Amino acid sequence: MITRKRLAAGALTLLAALAAGLAPVGTAAAADEPAQQESPKVELVLDVSGSMKARDIDGRSRMAAAKQAFNEVLDSVPDDVRLGIRTLGANYPGDDRKIGCKDTKQLYPVGPLDRTEAKTAVATLAPTGFTPIGPALLGAADDLAGGDATRRIVLITDGEDTCGPLDPCEVAREIAAKGTHLVVDTLGLVPNAKIRQQLTCIAEATGGTYTAVQHTDELSGRVKQLVDRAAEPVVTPVATEGAAACAQAPQLKPGLYTDREKFSEHRWYRVDVPPGQELRASVSIGADRAVDRDYGVLLRAVTTHGREIVRGSEAGDGRTDVISTGLRYPKPPLNDDTDGDARPVAESVCLQVSNSFAAPASVKTVPGLPVELTVDLVDGPDEASDVASFGLGNGWWLLGVLTLTGLAAGLLWGWISRWRFAAWRTN
Repeated sequence: MITRKRLAAGALTLLAALAAGLAPVGTAAAADEPAQQESPKVELVLDVSGSMKARDIDGRSRMAAAKQAFNEVLDSVPDDVRLGIRTLGANYPGDDRKIGCKDTKQLYPVGPLDRTEAKTAVATLAPTGFTPIGPALLGAADDLAGGDATRRIVLITDGEDTCGPLDPCEVAREIAAKGTHLVVDTLGLVPNAKIRQQLTCIAEATGGTYTAVQHTDELSGRVKQLVDRAAEPVVTPVATEGAAACAQAPQLKPGLYTDREKFSEHRWYRVDVPPGQELRASVSIGADRAVDRDYGVLLRAVTTHGREIVRGSEAGDGRTDVISTGLRYPKPPLNDDTDGDARPVAESVCLQVSNSFAAPASVKTVPGLPVELTVDLVDGPDEASDVASFGLGNGWWLLGVLTLTGLAAGLLWGWISRWRFAAWRTN
């Protein structure tokens, strides 16, 4: 006679067997611990020249806005970032240009951050002298020298360099030519064409960015973003030039590329996708000057015969600094060979980058807008291993298994209940 204990044991055995079926056949070996990376280094370079007294940022002086932004940034610096502060034009109040153009000094050394000490140092600053941007960049590069860490200079200024003939753009090119992987980002507090041109040149020479800011929250938000970005691996972009058609497009390998695209232009690039891999691409276009409202960016992947495979697009309405989009093209379709075996094939894919920016008549459209294109090729999913390992990472497999487990448990419990009811009636 079947007892309740035997039925319960049978139920547990069945459920255990079903659960065992869910477990992978073998466990993967633990991954090796990654090597300890050197902490990223950032130096904030602040213009403290006399022009920072001007009261045109949210009704306050530029210096007051910068101090508030610095305090907010210092509160949010990641623990693993070593941060320093350098000033320019903060100490010499006289008229001697020779002396004033050497006026740059490290206010807080690059290293682990003592927030109270750094804020106290910033609080003592007052707008004073000249604007020696070139010497300040050289000093900041020396402050960040040594080691293999990610390095970033964030320059905040309200004016162009007043200490020629040392051209800060040439200084930036000199820094980049050393191959030190040091990025300079610039933030301009005044919407002036000459200032924008100089700061854009400095940033582009090192693979950095230029941003125009006119409000305190914009300044603090952008600096926070750049400090956080310092923890990301630095990739030196490669200059390229897109073609007017797919047939003449330059061949790109995985990497980061920069280009210039005219307003409302289409540019083409070409990528070979090997068997078993998938293409991932993204594009960002910067509005480094005044543009009209309503704009967009389009990234298309098409075959060499012109058939669209996949696209990504983004649109905006209002003021923007950068607009981005991306796409993913899974591994190419299978091709039957002479033996009847299905195998993945290589495929050449053309990427089309288009923009719908327009500018007011008073704005120069040359050179074109800065374009940053990222291309990556990754291994596609292994279909055979997906089936063999039962694929717990796939939600549908897990849902199906749980459904079957619940059904089996329900049937077993119903059988037990019927047996108990029959036994009760017999007794």
